[in-house]
Amino acid sequence: MKTARALLAICCGLLTAGRAGNSAVVFEITSPYHHIRVIDQDGTRMLSFDGSMETRMSLRDPLRGHFEYTEYFHMPWLWNVQLTNVLMIGLGGGSAQRAYAHYYPHATVTTAEIDPAVVEVAKQFFRFEQTPSQHVHVSDGRVFLRRSEMKYGAILVDAYVANRYGSFIPYHLATKEFFELAASHLATNGVIAYNVIGNLRGWRADLLGAIYKTMKSAFPQVYLFPAKESQNVVIIGTRSAEKFSYVTIQERSVFLIQSKRVTLPNFRERASSFRIEPPPNWQGCPLLTDDFAPMEGLLRTG
Repeated sequence: MKTARALLAICCGLLTAGRAGNSAVVFEITSPYHHIRVIDQDGTRMLSFDGSMETRMSLRDPLRGHFEYTEYFHMPWLWNVQLTNVLMIGLGGGSAQRAYAHYYPHATVTTAEIDPAVVEVAKQFFRFEQTPSQHVHVSDGRVFLRRSEMKYGAILVDAYVANRYGSFIPYHLATKEFFELAASHLATNGVIAYNVIGNLRGWRADLLGAIYKTMKSAFPQVYLFPAKESQNVVIIGTRSAEKFSYVTIQERSVFLIQSKRVTLPNFRERASSFRIEPPPNWQGCPLLTDDFAPMEGLLRTG
């Protein structure tokens, strides 16, 4: 961590922001994991990993300007209305972490982020702060879980790397063994929320179907929240076997808002994206395991 901080300080002192039109690259570095750029454009700050946009934030109001899909990381409240601790795998620019710190100050959020440079960038450029309720561990998410003895009310996964086909989920965070490990670290009403870049039909539908099928092998119930403004689907896996209906979800959302347990402005609208039906192609998709996870092949299809 000290090495990453020192390197960032040197780069911040030496880097002259590059400009293209009305955008400016205000910071750039290549870490062992990513080519990282921080870009300002029209009052919005963006974080890029290897050319893919990972985070957006309004410079005027850090709680605004984020990607819509990050608001589906609040959906675990629908199953666990007493949520007090959360593990997030992947930090990026810290959109979900900032939101949880603001809307749920009583909840403890622990983040596992493999790249120390990302941690420093989030602190220096994206208003992320480590506090008594916000902890970051520089660690691979699966390694962190394997070494942890904690049970969490929710585990949020938003970890991506890049290859020749674009951003993709690291293999070891998408297998049956990983999901079984995650399930073992959830409390009784615990929930995993897992971001997948892809569509129910068409682009990357095979990848989405494979991850859904793999999660079904580890969790009694699995649901979908397709984003409306981007090609993201947040998949929910629950430790409880109780099956929720659309009506139940709407009733829970009203209760959470009226009781002020959730104050996210768009919470009810996001809850309305709830989908109980599986992806149309999921039964024909492969079950991903540590011994068989053909991610590149799935990225090429659909």
